[in-house]
Amino acid sequence: MMSVLVRFAIRFYGVIIGLAILVIVYGGYSLSQSDLNVFPEFAPTQVVIQTESPGLSASLVEKLVTQPIENTISGAIGIKSLRSQSIPGLSIITVIFQDKSDIYRNRQIVAERLNMLGNQLPPGIVPNITPLTSSASTVLGLGVTSDKLSLMQLRTLVDWHLTPHLMAIPGVADVNVYGGEVRQFQIKIDPRKLMLYQLNVQDVVNAASRATGVRGAGYIQNDNQRIILNSQGQTTTPEQLANITLLRKLGRTIRIRDVAEVTEGAAPSISAAAVNGQPAVYLSVQGQLGANVYALTKQLERKLADIKPSLTTQAVTLHEGLFRPANFIETAIHNLRTDILIGSVLVVLVLFVFLFNVRTAVISATAIPLSLLTAIVVLYQYGVGLNIMVLGGLAIALGEVVDDAIIDTENIFRRLRENRLLVQPLPAAKVVFQASMEVRSSVVYATMIVALVFLPLLTLSGVAGKLFAPLGYAYISAILASLVVALTLTPALCYALLANAPLKNEDSPLLHWLKQRYVKLLHLIEHRYQLILATSFICIALGLAVLPLFRGQFIPALREGHYILHMTAVPGTSEVQTLKLGNQVTNVLLDIPGVRSVAQWVGRAPNAADTFGTHYSEFEVEIGTVSGAEQERILHNIREELAGETEDDDADGKVELGFVGANFAINTFLTERIEETISGYAAGLVINIYGQDLDALDRDAQKVANLLSNIRGVRDVMVQSPPETPEIIIRLKQEKLALWGLQPMDVLDTVKACYEGVPVNHVFMGNRSIGVSVLLNDASRDDIADMRNIPIFNPEGQMLKLSDVAYVAQEGGRSKILHAGAKRIQTITANISGRDQALLIQEIRNTLHKKLQLNSGNYLEFSGEAEANAQSRQDLIIHSLVAGVAIFLMLYIAFGRLRNLMLTFANLPFALIGGVIATFFTGGWISVGTLVGFVTLFGITLRNSIMMISHFQHLVDKEGCRWNLETCIRGASERLPSVLMTALVTALGLLPLAIGSGEPGREIEGPMATIIVGGLISSTILNLLILPTIMLHFGRFEKSDALE
Repeated sequence: MMSVLVRFAIRFYGVIIGLAILVIVYGGYSLSQSDLNVFPEFAPTQVVIQTESPGLSASLVEKLVTQPIENTISGAIGIKSLRSQSIPGLSIITVIFQDKSDIYRNRQIVAERLNMLGNQLPPGIVPNITPLTSSASTVLGLGVTSDKLSLMQLRTLVDWHLTPHLMAIPGVADVNVYGGEVRQFQIKIDPRKLMLYQLNVQDVVNAASRATGVRGAGYIQNDNQRIILNSQGQTTTPEQLANITLLRKLGRTIRIRDVAEVTEGAAPSISAAAVNGQPAVYLSVQGQLGANVYALTKQLERKLADIKPSLTTQAVTLHEGLFRPANFIETAIHNLRTDILIGSVLVVLVLFVFLFNVRTAVISATAIPLSLLTAIVVLYQYGVGLNIMVLGGLAIALGEVVDDAIIDTENIFRRLRENRLLVQPLPAAKVVFQASMEVRSSVVYATMIVALVFLPLLTLSGVAGKLFAPLGYAYISAILASLVVALTLTPALCYALLANAPLKNEDSPLLHWLKQRYVKLLHLIEHRYQLILATSFICIALGLAVLPLFRGQFIPALREGHYILHMTAVPGTSEVQTLKLGNQVTNVLLDIPGVRSVAQWVGRAPNAADTFGTHYSEFEVEIGTVSGAEQERILHNIREELAGETEDDDADGKVELGFVGANFAINTFLTERIEETISGYAAGLVINIYGQDLDALDRDAQKVANLLSNIRGVRDVMVQSPPETPEIIIRLKQEKLALWGLQPMDVLDTVKACYEGVPVNHVFMGNRSIGVSVLLNDASRDDIADMRNIPIFNPEGQMLKLSDVAYVAQEGGRSKILHAGAKRIQTITANISGRDQALLIQEIRNTLHKKLQLNSGNYLEFSGEAEANAQSRQDLIIHSLVAGVAIFLMLYIAFGRLRNLMLTFANLPFALIGGVIATFFTGGWISVGTLVGFVTLFGITLRNSIMMISHFQHLVDKEGCRWNLETCIRGASERLPSVLMTALVTALGLLPLAIGSGEPGREIEGPMATIIVGGLISSTILNLLILPTIMLHFGRFEKSDALE
């Protein structure tokens, strides 16, 4: 099959070249059309159910909303896990389905289950499935401020002008709005006046509802027409609403204004926002699942550019790019593209210096764009866009894609020169064919083995699999494309450009000099091979000795040019106080050199999936496109300013900070999203304690937190659901209700109307609607004594006070109740600093096992990034062992002798020593990315070993040489150019990536490149010096040992 393909390529070389040009053109088109994102979609297949529950405490939300929904959802097909959070007024349930399941089918399953709830939820409470968003979710963060408009006017402008424009853009899933004041007509009841006129709250609600209602009137019809009746009579102003009649008694009309103040005010807030310390409305634009983040950002910015003039005329300032993930995409893609371009230029220079022939250098270098573009075409056809993982895979494959062409071109070039020295030269086409076929089997075996080496990467589970699988697909696609190029285009170009070209009969000056020294060195090693072997074993031992010094992490810190600062005050803190404290923090941040802008938002946005109370706040700290070192300096200064102390940088880039009345944690956005995807929390370590008694869970959680705080390397320890949130308990007196003939809901509805407010209707003004709500007046709302005096009327019309039928007292409650698997949990989170994750997790497990005594019925489980890292390592090792068996079988087929195969495997540890040393001198951190680097190095070493050993076999099998020192030196020297060129082009191709390790876009691939470059040094020494010596003394080569 291969011989037919090579013959066809040589005979119809014009067709092959034409097809290659078409592939390059279509590859360029695919490149221009591919989605640009930072990471591939890494979130699991999940459905989020959000249920607004106005007025309910966290415990009531759990009982009345969360539990019924969980019970209904549990048992649905394909569910992997279920977790929920119940906070005052809101229930969020996250349903995670099996990987690779159809997300739209899953949403349909959940919707069908929700329809089965029936009347299980309280009246007016309806669960909603949140919009489908991407893994990174946020596409753009922006804010609006004004020196002239009020916050209510700003919010109205955002809700009715800005947000609809943004939502109309394809790819936008939702716009979360924080801050401002939502305009509302408010009927603020005075309880004393209600008592005076013997009215209750429901009387006011009924009157307001009827006054603002809208009804259709039908139509009239005659023989020719049907005429619609358009009835208009809705009350549309506060003044009109105040004049609505409540009661006529003894000739006197009691109107709403007699018992309440009717005004235009702000709806009860659940959020606040500021931009650079100025009160603002903040918008977070969410992208749809699979959206092209870069293209969507550009569309949003074009739309904002169109809107901006109209905002300016209204004295509104638009703050764009307060958070712009596309900045990181642009920087990362630019850096990786630059690395690939510089690497490609270095590769071409190396080819020319070694081959000393422009045509051979061009032939070999052609494999780079053609292979990479072919890989992009394949990925594009399967819906895989461009991101730093895909580009990283292509960058790492840079040296490999040219390797096949180098081997083929160098062998054809050498055979053509030798052919011209013959008395009767063979036809050029035959020489090109034979030279190409001479290395064909070994090249195919080597490429297939490298592909097998990467297969375990494709089988990783969880977030690691979703992140790194595209890198593996890109790499494998590129090297398989390079194999096809070597089988087709390389022989075609060699025949077209070299068959009749003038060829020098000697090596290039550099190669000639290298071969002379290399032969002498091999003779020298032959006389001292025992010393060389002993030195090799010592090097291996030293490499193994430093392994315990390495520290593990999931992924390195990302340099996104943006930080998210989390501030958590005492539960129960109002949004006003949180915003005030945040202004102090903002001023500190803005004084730090390099910080461009600071946007703060407090609480949560309506209809968003967040469960943050008003004691919680986030700051979007934008520092822009700067170097990795500059970002580290700014992060260090942020820590120092807020904590009042200096801390050493560590691997994960997180720290808990101290400030007056609050705790802080700082992180980059994507790192945080990855952690939240893994465990639901932005923390490296998560421990869940399961049980039923919340008080017992609190005690156990505090025990765990105390133990963790005393372990070196553990920091940012936090109990996620702290108890004792301020609450006023209204406990009905059942005997009093029975005495006065009252139903519990009569009292509870009145209390809710007074404090939560009763939304009675909407008033329509043009294309806008304004809510109408009935609630207690401001003077009475904040006084517990006035609460006790709320009038309650029994069926006989007797007026009572709330205190007559209920106990009213201030107690401690809960800000959040957590569930996992429909069971109550308490969660403790922490981060790991400066220590190996696996070793520290084991120490934590041992400490908890020895010192922790949980309450009866409680048990704990570990989760988080550290556990995911351990699982990824385990998966990679297990799958690598399986792949190793397949590689072993392929090598046995290639070598034909078990002895030669075992000798090759025995030398691999030495080849990896360079990678170990490189890791040691660059910080000693081992992540999933660095493990991929070692896997790549393993494949490159095996590939070069196959090429060397297969050439030894060729000399014995095809050219009739006896296996001895002379044959060994001849074979090694003939392979010297291809081995050196392969090593150099791979190293130089990755050198820009390795040098820039830690810069934006290179955080994951940089350490991988560093390991490969470092490992290529030891690998090249192995293949050129140690492998020939070992094969000479311990290897066996006879005719027909291997399959050609």
